[in-house]
Amino acid sequence: MGLFKKKADPIGHRAKVLEDEIAALKAKLKKLNAKNETPAAEGPPKSQAKWRSTAIPHGQPSPPSAATSSRPKPEVFEELGANRLAEKPPDPPQPQQYNDLGIRKYDLAAFLKRVYNHFRGKPVSNPKLVNYLAAGSIQGLRPLRYEKRVARNRFIFLALVLLLVLWGVLSMFIGR
Repeated sequence: MGLFKKKADPIGHRAKVLEDEIAALKAKLKKLNAKNETPAAEGPPKSQAKWRSTAIPHGQPSPPSAATSSRPKPEVFEELGANRLAEKPPDPPQPQQYNDLGIRKYDLAAFLKRVYNHFRGKPVSNPKLVNYLAAGSIQGLRPLRYEKRVARNRFIFLALVLLLVLWGVLSMFIGR
């Protein structure tokens, strides 16, 4: 029985595998860089032909190319807004919302809108992640619709069991 076993985390496992691969590639790059730097200190090998660009006049040094530059390429990340998580400040009170005595008027439409928004919930901060979770696009995770169905079936089953237990208890008390 697997009652006390920890469930496998597919995302964590995949992240660990990828980190190991990255470490191996970094070590390989260090070896190759060290290999390329030692002959460069002695000078260019005699067997290699010298390259000359026709775009630059003879005698001027050529600009460093992207392949020979020692700077790593900047990584590209998804842009996030600075105020993405900050909530909007509430609207300032309007003079039409107060009566002559300075007491706030009752606004039925605003009340219904607040109740509707309360049950609706806050908008998601990362809609792409929600789409991935709902569609099951993350490897190893089940789609959200499947999880909802399992939870709904579990709730229905437990509600039926509760009704049966209550019916049995009531039939015992009424029978006496």
